[in-house]
Amino acid sequence: MSANTQVECKSLGSPVALGFGANLGEAEETFQQAVTMLRAGGLKNIRQASVYKSKAQDCYPGTPDFSNSALTGCWLGSPQELLELTQSIEVKLGRPREHDSKASRSIDIDLLLFAQCIIDEPQLQVPHPRMCRRHFVMQPLAEIAPSWLMPDSGKSIAQCLAELQRRDAP
Repeated sequence: MSANTQVECKSLGSPVALGFGANLGEAEETFQQAVTMLRAGGLKNIRQASVYKSKAQDCYPGTPDFSNSALTGCWLGSPQELLELTQSIEVKLGRPREHDSKASRSIDIDLLLFAQCIIDEPQLQVPHPRMCRRHFVMQPLAEIAPSWLMPDSGKSIAQCLAELQRRDAP
């Protein structure tokens, strides 16, 4: 995270970034419901990116396009507590607890970054292991947190997005 972000969150907890995705139902309305639930669950200073549309990746053939967004905020609890909150919100908003990762979904909430932590546990990997390879994650995150730093590489979100765009350019 940038120094400014760390100061903004200092008394409110750790700076975190979450990614949203959905391709069933009214995604933007579902995202707003999730933000309301996150706020009620203790996430502070929430900033949300615009909603972007993307083709389904790593899904079954014929899967509908996705809506994607990202948000940043400040969290007083542990990464595992935030993961539990996001998973409970997913279930409340219609995503089964046990789900096929290639199937359509009403919402997917990914914990992308948690301060400068690197976590490698069976149920939680931070930074999210595929985020820097996905435009649908990096583009909305770069809109609201371009100067945040990746704890594993030290590169900014904006730098990671630029590298991804160069790599995928025709």
